[in-house]
Amino acid sequence: MGALKGKVALVAGATRGAGRGIACMLGEAGAAVYCSGRSTREHPCTSGFYAGRPETIDETAEMVTRYGGKGIAVRTDHLVPEQVEALVDRVRREQGRLDVLVNDISEGERHEWKPFWKVDIEKGFRMLRSALHSHIITSRYAVPLMLEHRGGLVAEIGDGDTLDYRATLFYDLVKISVSRLAFAMAEDLHKHGIAAIAITPGFMRTEAILDHFGVTEANWREGGKKDPNFLASETPFFVGRAIAAVAQDPRRMEKSGGLYSSWGLAREYGFTDIDGSQPDWSQQVDIEAHFRALSKTSFRWTISRWETAK
Repeated sequence: MGALKGKVALVAGATRGAGRGIACMLGEAGAAVYCSGRSTREHPCTSGFYAGRPETIDETAEMVTRYGGKGIAVRTDHLVPEQVEALVDRVRREQGRLDVLVNDISEGERHEWKPFWKVDIEKGFRMLRSALHSHIITSRYAVPLMLEHRGGLVAEIGDGDTLDYRATLFYDLVKISVSRLAFAMAEDLHKHGIAAIAITPGFMRTEAILDHFGVTEANWREGGKKDPNFLASETPFFVGRAIAAVAQDPRRMEKSGGLYSSWGLAREYGFTDIDGSQPDWSQQVDIEAHFRALSKTSFRWTISRWETAK
């Protein structure tokens, strides 16, 4: 592709899953991609849901380069402002610009699928810190570098494109909040020509999910025997191509403030997953149930923006 050649991206939370897929596809489009996170070959993950997993930002950066970009791994704890500031200073020093910021940071805390009054409150707050506070900190320090060159894209990675409840209070708060974060940033960034969007993937075949189903990317359809919904899944590269497509779009400001899906953007821009398919997770969704849920809220969700209910 090469449409992002000369552009610089920062993918915060690029160790695995969506973050890795996004970094690789920005590389496929020709960008230099800073891959940040805490797991490296010298410092593997030892805590949280991903403890013991082999993925590292070093490996992601190498994959970015193989896909045609330039991958740079930088170990960063995005809850430590000084480390984030140092990361952005390095990008400024080495590249002189930042065009795309993707926030996909999460500690991967195990969810407690219980009523909120039975949840460990500290675990809940830790989820908020790791998956929301880290995004705010990163944007706070990265956006000033983006402002030095008019234009660009900030992308928040969420889960779901409706206001329906996401099974547990803290997880629901995090995923709704990152979408609202994109909306709020869009208001401040509009006059600077920088778009801010939230985007949701569908059911992703991440490294951990493939392991859970006991399959590999080569035979992933076998997982459909455990859960038929798995047959509508997508690779993490699919949402990566979605973000790369928006980043290349000269009219991306028209999308600023909105919440989008990998499958919806695939229909709009015509890209496919890396296997040539075009998964559509919306086909697995009970749309009527979602509208029923929306009718009980004080907000309504439009195709692209939050609006106060009339």
